[in-house]
Amino acid sequence: MKIKKPTLSFWQIFNMNVGFLGIQFSFGLQQTAVNPIFSFLGASHEDLPLLNLAGPVTGLIIQPIIGAISDKTWSPRWGRRKPFFLIGALIGSLCLFAFPYSPSLWFAVGLLWVLDVGNNMAMEPYRAFVGDKLPNKQLSFGYQMQSLFVGAGIVLANASIFIFQDQFGVVENVDETVEAIPKWLYYSFFIGAILSVATILWSVLKTPEITPSEEELKEIEQHNKLSFIDRVKTPFKEIVGAIKDMPKFMWKLAGVYLFQWYALFIYWQFISPMFEESMNFNKSEALSQAAKMNTTYNISTIVFALALVPLALKWGSNKVYVLSLFLTGIAMLTIPNIQDPTLVILPMILFGIGWAAMMGIPYSMVSKIVPQERRGVYMGILNMMIVIPMGIQTLTFGPIVKNLLNNSAINAILLGGAFFIISGFLALRLKEPKSITE
Repeated sequence: MKIKKPTLSFWQIFNMNVGFLGIQFSFGLQQTAVNPIFSFLGASHEDLPLLNLAGPVTGLIIQPIIGAISDKTWSPRWGRRKPFFLIGALIGSLCLFAFPYSPSLWFAVGLLWVLDVGNNMAMEPYRAFVGDKLPNKQLSFGYQMQSLFVGAGIVLANASIFIFQDQFGVVENVDETVEAIPKWLYYSFFIGAILSVATILWSVLKTPEITPSEEELKEIEQHNKLSFIDRVKTPFKEIVGAIKDMPKFMWKLAGVYLFQWYALFIYWQFISPMFEESMNFNKSEALSQAAKMNTTYNISTIVFALALVPLALKWGSNKVYVLSLFLTGIAMLTIPNIQDPTLVILPMILFGIGWAAMMGIPYSMVSKIVPQERRGVYMGILNMMIVIPMGIQTLTFGPIVKNLLNNSAINAILLGGAFFIISGFLALRLKEPKSITE
């Protein structure tokens, strides 16, 4: 018997999603600051893709496993999803505190691996948690509210970078021939470490979890009676079984994601180096400009996230998603051709509309077509569709940028724009899925 979920108020949905602010502040630092830190510590352009292998690998392993485990977890005191994203936030917080003190490139790379483990442990059960709480009629609103906090977290992260650089970077007068991380960058990581835990705690304390149905509780009880070895095997069996039963819609979405997330990883890795080429900025100036770009597109995400809900209801989620991919592609193709530091920010408005749709619409569509009792594992599989393209990018793009793109960050960004256009055409094959869940 399915649980009838109550309709939640605006503020209940708001409180439920506050934790994404801290998670995405951390993610915003990864987007904008980690690759420049690698450069400060001696990494070259062709090294950057492979140095980012942590994200794809940990996402591929951690998210679906944690999702499957959380599906089989229930504690009357701690809940089903909360323990996982709270522990993940604590791990991420400790790594953010330590990151600016990295004495060498490989120390920083190692910390990135641990940071990604924490963020992935928090992210997947949190997304399932949102789906668990909301009736179908509120799923689009709930996931677009999530997009709003995703944008807000990344805005704060990037704004902190260029504000601290403007306030303290000139005074510090870093000699960029020295392999050292600028002191002004430390402050952003410290703020992220605090927000990572504080915002998750807000959502944990403000939002009770729904008790599983009698059938789910019986399944969980039977699972807990298994031997330790069988319980270890269960998440892997769940993942394999869920992939075999995966709706055709998700297979089509995987094709879209292949080009979409490959292109996004190119952008995050090469937007800062691009400004060193296109505008002859030094590393600190390029990092500050990249932070302004990322701040702008995430402000755009905040503005448009909830506005996309009525558009999706009127035109269909799939059409809004297709349009968002084309807009993002146009933005990336435009950026390298603008030489003015202020005007180059304008295409990021289009990028932000795209990011708002990408971080909300696919999750709401998938959440409607997967069973409640397997939502955790399917959200993990959806994340696999994100990290596999990222993994492919980290393994392939170093040789591509070196041998085919003349080791040019400008050419890298242009290729990313072309990939977004391809993903938009592939998304035309997506049809609005019919709901099977309450």
